[in-house]
Amino acid sequence: MPHKVKVVSDKLKSLCALVLLVCGACASTSRAWYLSSNAKDIEKATKAIESARDDGERARAYDERGRGYSERARYSKAFHLIPAEEYERLFGLAIKDQDQAISLAPGNAEVYRGRGLTYYNRAALEDLQGPEAKAHFASAVSDFTMAIERDSRNVQALDMRGVVHTVLGDLDSAIADFTLVMPIDAHLGKLRLAEAYCERGGNSQKASNYDAAIADYEKSIEFSSLGGGCECQPDSPLAWIYAEQKRYDKSWEVVRRAKWSGRWIAPELIDQLKKVSPAPTGTSS
Repeated sequence: MPHKVKVVSDKLKSLCALVLLVCGACASTSRAWYLSSNAKDIEKATKAIESARDDGERARAYDERGRGYSERARYSKAFHLIPAEEYERLFGLAIKDQDQAISLAPGNAEVYRGRGLTYYNRAALEDLQGPEAKAHFASAVSDFTMAIERDSRNVQALDMRGVVHTVLGDLDSAIADFTLVMPIDAHLGKLRLAEAYCERGGNSQKASNYDAAIADYEKSIEFSSLGGGCECQPDSPLAWIYAEQKRYDKSWEVVRRAKWSGRWIAPELIDQLKKVSPAPTGTSS
């Protein structure tokens, strides 16, 4: 029996090694395919620059090539495929092309949005609290703002400006941007607002500003119930605040809504509530 067990164990080890080898090969093939596709995009944009019939077409082509260089730099750095010098070179090529696009079509919102995305991609791969990341984020916000000034319904520029504000901790500005997204793309707006209100509520709770926290958690739940997704979970902390204030009916109401909507609520919170206040009729445990 021990011999059979060892044989089975050895076979499992061989199978696992084969699976890992295949997975590694698949990942390597996938990356090679992606970079090959990206190279074709850059080549296509280069030909478009050469064949452009006017400044508008030429600007769009420079923007496309700049985005191609930016994406190649982002992807390659994320998977540690290139040295730092090559990453800097590709990023420099991206910005050079997008500067040229803006000079050719300064009234075009898309070329500003494109350069803003390049700055964002660059910042997102840096130490987010470092001076380089903050400088690139500031450039991204500036470009997204320029895009919005030229096209107030440019949803990606509005959304990305809100994302940068979120990363930088300026949730008031982020909420203002995501509110502008709502009339254009309600689903995206709900997703962003549910998260932003929840995060701001958490900040207010940490600062013991419970009234502000309650208001923001309630807004987060409102947008979540309308179809917004929320990594930051507002239900449990909101129910906890109500319980701490001895507003047990409100706390149980939060629990009931969360369960009815299929959202997670901390079991230990429910246990604590039961000790101080019976569960209302119709509230399952």
